[in-house]
Amino acid sequence: MESGPPDVQPLREALEREPALRRLMFDTAGLTAWSSGLIVFFLQCRDLCVTLNRVFDRASLPAGAQRLMELATAGPANPPAPTVEPGFNLVEKAGVVGLGLAEAAQANVNFLGECTLALGRWLRGRSIFRRQDAWWLAQQCGANALPIVALIAGLTGLILAFVGSVQLGRFGASIYVADLVAIALVREMGCLMTAIIMCGRTGAAFAAQLGTMKANQEMDAFTVFGIAPIDFLVLPRVLALLVMMPLLTVFADLVGIAGGFAVAMFMLDLSAFEYWQETVRALSLTQFSTGLVKSVAFALIVGLTGCLRGMQCGTNAASVGQATTSAVVTGITWIIVADAVFAVIFNVLGI
Repeated sequence: MESGPPDVQPLREALEREPALRRLMFDTAGLTAWSSGLIVFFLQCRDLCVTLNRVFDRASLPAGAQRLMELATAGPANPPAPTVEPGFNLVEKAGVVGLGLAEAAQANVNFLGECTLALGRWLRGRSIFRRQDAWWLAQQCGANALPIVALIAGLTGLILAFVGSVQLGRFGASIYVADLVAIALVREMGCLMTAIIMCGRTGAAFAAQLGTMKANQEMDAFTVFGIAPIDFLVLPRVLALLVMMPLLTVFADLVGIAGGFAVAMFMLDLSAFEYWQETVRALSLTQFSTGLVKSVAFALIVGLTGCLRGMQCGTNAASVGQATTSAVVTGITWIIVADAVFAVIFNVLGI
């Protein structure tokens, strides 16, 4: 066997000359040692018997050789179902897209229901997660996000004040720059920019963290130990965002108003007292509350989308990157949609 398996051609010729030979069997009584080349020869003989409609009897073969032949000829236990690639039929493509949307909607509703049940268990004191994790997540979502929120909010206030000063200055109404900056930041830009920042920063981090845990089968370990991943991983992240997002929104409003004040003071020669008085006159509790209500809704969107994409992540490194990207895109999209819905609702209510 050192030169490879024997040639089966002589065996083929012998079987073709003797049609009466219906069974092929081997005498291996004197066989003391064999290699994988013998298994290759036996497999070739079996294929030859199938071709010539003969019976291959492997009962006389060594037990080890029989097991190796069974492994070599065994097929998959559950062969994958054939996938049908969508063709150029528009109806077929629309059906595939519709089924995908239905599955995604079902997964989103199931995840939202599980989070709601987890929140109920937490309110009853039956949810399991560590307080140290909750405090750490609150720090990551709150204090560590202050620099980037301050930078973006300050620049937003500067831009609003600059644009307003150029346009309102033509009508001699420069004092109303304070109204423009205050109302725009408190009602719209403060909560919206904060939500987008947190979606790109914290929502992506949530998706990457949970996706990595899913790829490393850590979530399976939680399930084995009887710990619900929704309770232990998702709930503290969503609660941390719910607490920190309104506070970050208030901080962004103040920094943005300060940025607008800097432009008004250096470009419009407005005094600090005049700017402050006009800002206080323009704002009201209703204006302030609208931004806070939006910030709570945006916090839910950022937390749920980030955690959902992380929980839906696959088991390889590429899936983690895809989950992170999907979390950011989905989160920002739903933030804009929710802001538009709030605008319509507040307009109908006269707020």
